[in-house]
This record gives sequence, structure tokens and C-alpha cells, in this order.
Amino acid sequence: MNDTEKYLKTMKTDLQRRLSAIDADLSAALDPDSEDRITQVENDQVLAEMRREAGEQIVSIDAALERLKRGTFGRCVKCLAPIEPARLDAIPYTPYCVSCARTSG
Repeated sequence: MNDTEKYLKTMKTDLQRRLSAIDADLSAALDPDSEDRITQVENDQVLAEMRREAGEQIVSIDAALERLKRGTFGRCVKCLAPIEPARLDAIPYTPYCVSCARTSG
């Protein structure tokens, strides 16, 4: 297992751990006090968004791990150009070079 694969798997494990904690928080019963309940509902909305984002990151990490297996990791899935090392350092699971990310987003 190379360093990139190890790093991506560690990121995925951390995200899965975070998802478990979020799920535990979201499954907590609502407080009977109406003011506290409002705060809890607002917090649950934030947690739900965090859960969605973490889920998307896990999907992206799985795709990056698949590209590693196929030997295409580090190449843009759109134009096939090499992805800049600084971009991979910042977003190790990115499928796009900077140019294609701008046009795809």
C-alpha cells in the first residue's frame, strides 16, 4: 500500500467515525423544553449537512481509491492531464485538474 492509498483510507476511516458520531447525535430524543428543542432542531440541521458532506467525501475517496487501483490516479478524469501536485496535496481525492474543476463546478 503506497502513502496516498494509506492517507485516503485514513481519511475515509476518520469520516466514517465522524458519521457514526453524527448519527448518534441525530438519533437523540428531542428535548421537551420548546426553547431547547428549537436549538436542538437547528443543531440537527447543521449535523445533517455535515453528514451529507462527509458522505460525499467518502464517495469521492472511494472513487480515488479505485483510480489508484486502475493506475489512473493523478490524472484528470475529464481531460486526462496530470493533476497538479499542490492540488492533490490540498484535495487528495480530487478527480479534476484546476482547469476542469473550474469548468465543471
